[in-house]
Amino acid sequence: MDAKHKKNIIIIGNGMVGYKFCEKIIAKSDEFNLIVFGEEPRRAYDRVHLSEYFNGKTAEDLSMSPANWYQENHITLHLSDPILEINRQNKTVHSQKGILQPYDYLVLATGSSAFVPNIPGVEKEGVFVYRTIEDLELMKNYALKAKKGAVMGGGLLGLEAAKALLDLGIAETHVIEFAPRLMPRQVDSAGSKLLQNKLQELDLQIHLNKSTSQIVGDGKIEALAFNDDTQLELDMLVISAGIRPRDELAKLSGLDVGARGGILVNEKLQTSDPNIFAIGECALYKDMIYGLVAPGYEMAEVVAANICQQEKYFYGFDMSTKLKLIGVDVASFGDAFVTEPEGRTIVFEDTHKGIYKRINITNDGKHLLGGILIGDADAYNILLQTVNNKIILPPNPEDLILGSRGGETDGGAGVMSLPDDALICSCEAVTKGMICGAVSDGTASSIDDIKKCTKAGTGCGGCVPLVKDLITGTMQENGVYIKNVICEHFDYSRQELLDLIKLNKIKDYDTALDHFGKGDGCEVCKPAIANILAGVWNDLILKQDTIQDSNDRFLANIQKGGTYSVVPRIAGGEITPEKLIVIGQVAQKYNLYTKITGGQRIDLFGAHLTDLPAIWEELIDAGFESGHAYGKSLRTVKSCVGSTWCRFGLQDSVSFAIEVEDRYKGLRSPHKLKGGVSGCIRECAEAQSKDFGIIATEKGYNLYVCGNGGSKPQHALLLAADIDKETCIKYLDRFLMFYVRTADPLTRTATWLNKMEGGITYLKNVIVNDSLGIAEELESAMHYHVDTYKCEWKAAIENPEMKKRFAHFVNAPEEKDPTVKFAPMREQVKAEAW
Repeated sequence: MDAKHKKNIIIIGNGMVGYKFCEKIIAKSDEFNLIVFGEEPRRAYDRVHLSEYFNGKTAEDLSMSPANWYQENHITLHLSDPILEINRQNKTVHSQKGILQPYDYLVLATGSSAFVPNIPGVEKEGVFVYRTIEDLELMKNYALKAKKGAVMGGGLLGLEAAKALLDLGIAETHVIEFAPRLMPRQVDSAGSKLLQNKLQELDLQIHLNKSTSQIVGDGKIEALAFNDDTQLELDMLVISAGIRPRDELAKLSGLDVGARGGILVNEKLQTSDPNIFAIGECALYKDMIYGLVAPGYEMAEVVAANICQQEKYFYGFDMSTKLKLIGVDVASFGDAFVTEPEGRTIVFEDTHKGIYKRINITNDGKHLLGGILIGDADAYNILLQTVNNKIILPPNPEDLILGSRGGETDGGAGVMSLPDDALICSCEAVTKGMICGAVSDGTASSIDDIKKCTKAGTGCGGCVPLVKDLITGTMQENGVYIKNVICEHFDYSRQELLDLIKLNKIKDYDTALDHFGKGDGCEVCKPAIANILAGVWNDLILKQDTIQDSNDRFLANIQKGGTYSVVPRIAGGEITPEKLIVIGQVAQKYNLYTKITGGQRIDLFGAHLTDLPAIWEELIDAGFESGHAYGKSLRTVKSCVGSTWCRFGLQDSVSFAIEVEDRYKGLRSPHKLKGGVSGCIRECAEAQSKDFGIIATEKGYNLYVCGNGGSKPQHALLLAADIDKETCIKYLDRFLMFYVRTADPLTRTATWLNKMEGGITYLKNVIVNDSLGIAEELESAMHYHVDTYKCEWKAAIENPEMKKRFAHFVNAPEEKDPTVKFAPMREQVKAEAW
């Protein structure tokens, strides 16, 4: 149809929901002219991941479309040109730049603005809101001269803003919340308290029940004054106290709005004018403003369908959500706050590891009503599906949050049992049947294929794990052999590549790519091959030039601000006074921040790249060596003081921990490894949360394997009981080498065991009973590692060519990075990028 004869649809607002409407309508029909007016100077971008702007992502990275997308789809886009007036009688809009544009249908996607409380002094310099990329750029520039910052608001957006301040390097960051707990709309009091503790561990200072009376300062912010007559000195404030629907244009044109804001809409999302629709955070449906992206996308679908004469209705939306706040998983789903007598509650709380799980079930125990997850939200997707599809619960509902006994999983069977109409991707309204159908008919065989043909996983990304399970499950049901390859360039698994490299005596990446791969390689296979080569030949990883990841490349962990950390090995946590003095002297000389870690070592932070070889040399001269904190290898073997000092100790845990750590140091593996040796069952070394743990008994030692701390905690399982030291070492040799040989890249031992058919029973047969007849070979491989070990720091500083890489500037190798300076922090120093 000629463009002159097409009906005009004007979209006011070019945010995520406005963009999604354009996507939806062009997929349904080409009978409309689309004209978009945006207030911001850039095309639609991803506000969900806005905080990643401070982690190196650019505005272009966050953009939701290529630069030419609007032109290719014949959409007229007006940026930096907000609409000032809607003439409903003439059906025209008038823009700030003077454009007078007629419409047949008008879609209001004006979104929301930050709610700014009416507090005296809110206009002062140093006070910001957190909504747009322009806001973030202003914050970023101002933060260069700020030392103390705060966020007003302890909800979702407030904690995102707090993360932004941390990412900007603000040395002291506060969160101020009017309510008695954080995230009051998503989590209960117990969950909020645990979340608060976790955030405080990250140096966030939390202030609850605080009402701000005034922003103090002469022209710029100097402090916050509270109603309880206290003050908090500040250099910078970010207000994130909620949102306010952008309904001013609707009010001006005479459309009906709610008493507390928001454009009133019906089930078709029509306003009081049937030719005008409202979607996203500006729309008020049955007294509800939906502040998440998924309901906004559903609204876009409803309006697009109705304009195309396809009847579709909006009846509200599930506000369940999962997100990561400053590194902490937080999720709530269904009815998160059910209490007796409406239902019963099962709660699991581990304050040591920072995990809180609550599920609410019906009084008869048959159905799940909702719940809250903090610290570990891996089960969120399947729990949400259990609620939405009214799936009958197992006899022991607590298994939903504790896991089945023994730590084994169903490998995706749970998601395959869902009905075909189960909504997997709420952002794009993609069901299980749509995903499985695309796999069954050959359209898709990977997550990227599914994203292209259904758009599942392209929104918030929370459904991706379920989508992957559905792809695997459907292919298995169809009898398709699923080959576990490391990436598109190598048609082999990590285990197969390790065997091929060893059998063919391959010593470098290029040869491996020539013999067994294709193309030029990628950032997935390069570090994986480097890890395999270093593990098989126990050779210096720096010889694999340019293919290892950023930390391995410089044998140190890169930190915020562009500096590096130095972590010498302190086996078993035992250190002499002389060595402690050397660490202090090095820290003083190179202006380093020092911290004792949970693994009984001392981290030295803030080292310039050019100083690394000199720091290593001084530490090596004092008897230290690399602690491999930067590598996928053994980190530490933690110990208690054992029978040497403790009155409860049964064995010398310190000596054994040192022996074990010295034996396996430098062992390159699919992921990092941590161990522990406890001198008695009191478990002061927390051995059962490690990849391998040894606990002393009256008869010898119990050996536990495949535990995991961190964000996905799992207890280690007993491999052998009451064994002597020599047998323990023998089993450990076999276990570790079997893991190195068979696990996928970046797979921790706990996950490796969970995916292993037969679980711990099979592993015991292989390691203890030698059911595969490979015990001698595994032990021999470990003996080779022990015999050929060398300190990577020492090897690097002894090689003149390798030392050349430790320079910021090729033409001035001694010059330090001028963008890094140091600021005081608790009487130490902290590196900041300037």
